[in-house]
Amino acid sequence: MFDTMTLTKATAGICGALLIYLFGHWAADSIYHPAVGGHGDEHAQAYVIPVEGGEGAAEEAVEEGPAFAEVFAVADAAAGESAFRPCKSCHAVEEGKNGTGPSLYGVVGRGVDTMAGFTGYSGALEEVFDVWTPENLNTFLENPKAAAPGTAMNFRGLAKVEDRANLIAYLDSLDG
Repeated sequence: MFDTMTLTKATAGICGALLIYLFGHWAADSIYHPAVGGHGDEHAQAYVIPVEGGEGAAEEAVEEGPAFAEVFAVADAAAGESAFRPCKSCHAVEEGKNGTGPSLYGVVGRGVDTMAGFTGYSGALEEVFDVWTPENLNTFLENPKAAAPGTAMNFRGLAKVEDRANLIAYLDSLDG
């Protein structure tokens, strides 16, 4: 019932369908994304309108929020405790109690990758930071993967500087 001729026809059909798909993709690509001058230039527009102040104007339009030092000076440790909730899944705040991540008891002012009894450090943090100062914690908590590429911490970060400052104030208050 299933001989080699049937298998050959099925294989040829799959290969033919793949070739038709690839040819269609190539044709659509050349129609909708033509290379300017045939060399793959970045600007595929027919005409680029120069704007006074060009690229630098966009950078000036980005407003920076308040400085971290100012926000940290008035940070609320009680609000930081609620900001710590997502961290509880991996970190503990009790002294010497490690979870998936190291204990965060006394983390402010502690050396990076120095929690006794925790062996799961990736080594990426040591390349970027020496000590967990409030400023270093702020940088790391904003976007851990960008601050320390290769870190094992799987957390996207805290966008608001107020949330980061409150969280750091809470962590700082734990060890007195």
